[in-house]
Amino acid sequence: MKRILVVEDDLMLGRAYKAKLDRLGYDVVMAGDGQEALDVLRQFTPDVVLLDLILPKKDGFEVLKEIKANPEWKKVPVLVASNLGQESDVKRAMGLGAVGFVTKTNVTMEDLALSLRSILKD
Repeated sequence: MKRILVVEDDLMLGRAYKAKLDRLGYDVVMAGDGQEALDVLRQFTPDVVLLDLILPKKDGFEVLKEIKANPEWKKVPVLVASNLGQESDVKRAMGLGAVGFVTKTNVTMEDLALSLRSILKD
């Protein structure tokens, strides 16, 4: 079973992501802030990280930097899902190593699931 770490501080949205991904057969672990995401990564390595950028404690850019700097995590693909949709934010995230970027206000749950499936190749 493929494992997904969902890093999302909006509890309702996080629950919606989890419900959808659970139904698709993924093992989903949640983190509500950037520091918690890094703590979770120390416990297990997911097959993909779905990462928000605007987070308490450590923002998503910092989390992404730390993931890509860590030899154990650097190969884990990170899909950014954020309401920050400016070209500079997208370029920054992609430059830090994200494999994709979706703007939450412009993506359906189905589209998000398709993006994750594509990354996971299943």
